[in-house]
Amino acid sequence: MATRQRLEKFKCEITTREYKLIGQSITANFPSGFPDAAVKIQREFAGRRHEVANVVDPEVMISPYMCNEIFATYFACLEVREMTHIPEGMIGFQLPLMNYAKINCTNKTIGEAYTKIFEWMGANGYKQKFLDNSCPIEIYYFEDNVEEEDVEILIPIKD
Repeated sequence: MATRQRLEKFKCEITTREYKLIGQSITANFPSGFPDAAVKIQREFAGRRHEVANVVDPEVMISPYMCNEIFATYFACLEVREMTHIPEGMIGFQLPLMNYAKINCTNKTIGEAYTKIFEWMGANGYKQKFLDNSCPIEIYYFEDNVEEEDVEILIPIKD
């Protein structure tokens, strides 16, 4: 397997994407239930990801979430080309074309990255779009034998 190029840490930019996703979710109290709930559903889904068909890249886990400071629902998904079959206990959904503020980080610097992306958004006049056909996304890259895995955080922004 080819080695993937590492992401430039804390690089901020705007990206536009849409996603077709199939995966599993968990809902837990926020913030007390996290990050434990996220780790739990990611591990559970990692063991089932082989069940998902038409996958764009099986080594990339996409984790949208919804949070209201009381509880959060967190997803562990794979991007698919088509949603022809949704395995038992999973959900399939599409996130529409959206502009996102994006920052690169690692699984060990996520907290710092959230602080930096919101600072960058404020400094550049961007405002987060809340729940209107949108949700923030964390993207994880499965990697073997590395101390820190690359992560991207996408925050939907108002047009």
